[in-house]
Formats: sequence, C-alpha cells, structure tokens
Amino acid sequence: MGNRSSRPVPPTLVDANRLWVDARLRALVQRRVEAPVLLRLGGPVSGGRVLELGTGRRGTGLRLALEVFGAAHADGVERFEDSVAACREAVRDLTGRVDVQRGDATALTAHDGAYDAVFGYHVLHHADAWRDVVREAARVLRPGGRLYSCEMTARIVDSRPLRAVSRHPADGDRPTPEGLAAACAAAGLTVAAQETRLAGCWTALVATRP
Repeated sequence: MGNRSSRPVPPTLVDANRLWVDARLRALVQRRVEAPVLLRLGGPVSGGRVLELGTGRRGTGLRLALEVFGAAHADGVERFEDSVAACREAVRDLTGRVDVQRGDATALTAHDGAYDAVFGYHVLHHADAWRDVVREAARVLRPGGRLYSCEMTARIVDSRPLRAVSRHPADGDRPTPEGLAAACAAAGLTVAAQETRLAGCWTALVATRP
C-alpha cells in the first residue's frame, strides 16, 4: 500500500491552513516556480480541455492552465462551497473559458477520457484517500492525456513544526516522491518526468495515460 505508516503523527495545535492556501505568496510561488517546472516536465496543453483539482479561492491554477499551459478551457473542482463561490468571483473575467463546481476529487462526475490534462497543486496531501484521487485523475484523462502534480511530501507534512500549525489527515499516509510515482503506475499512468527538491519535501510529477 505504498507509504502507509503506523507511526502517530504530531498533534496540530493551531490550524492555519487557510492562511497559506489562499495567500498571495502561495499564488506567487505557484506562478513563478511550480507552473514553470511542470511546463518544463510535461509541456503545454495547447487548445486542450483541462481539469484542476482543488481550485482554492483565488483560482490561480485555472489561470495558469490558460495563460501558461495554453488550454482553451479549464474546469475546476473544489470541495468547499465557500471556496467555490470565492473562486468563481476571482475568475469572473474568464467567463466562458472556466467553470468551477463543488465536487469530490475521489469521486469525479466527469466521464472517462474527458480531459487532455488534470492539474493538482498540493491537493493530494489534504485527501484522506489520495490514491483514489490519482485513480480518478487517470480515469478522466483521454489516451495521451497528462496528470500534472506538485506536492508537499510526507517528509514536511508530517514533520512536527508543520503539523503544529497545519491540519492534515492523521493517518500518516501522506505522499512521498516514490509513493506518488507508484500510485500513478498503479492507476495505469506512465510517469514521464519527476523532479524532487528541498531534500525530498517537494516533488513535481507529470504522468501520461497510455
């Protein structure tokens, strides 16, 4: 089962997740660092229809899909209704090119082979069943479609300092670079490229559906 661990994770003392997830600095890192790495690893999706998992409130990933990766249309799935409403407002200028809906990344409503690409920016380590998210992403990709993923890994997510101020599922089963690659393979995807930085605390991966 990959990187499942029976070791208890450190306690969360103050949950400040939202302060970072929707921060301007977070959006800047996504635009200046993460999207360029994913573009280098996987190339553009020119004229494609794409899906972003976990849009957050700012809709940064949706904009990047259009502006950086060249997609023609971007759908977004977000778990929280308040975030859906905020994201829709944030990307209102992109009406007709984006659509944001409330949904569960472990049980997507899209039909098989609906998308040319699926994007996930730090969404897996928040999921109780992150391998199910990978499987669903694989399912909705057309043949030749790509999964683009950036992740904070178990090494940092389950560290005592981050756990103290950031709540995540407590099962000790957060993604590792190797575990993410293995989950992609188990879902029928071929890992095209992967780059891991910050002493294993961050990984970027592009995987293709044959």
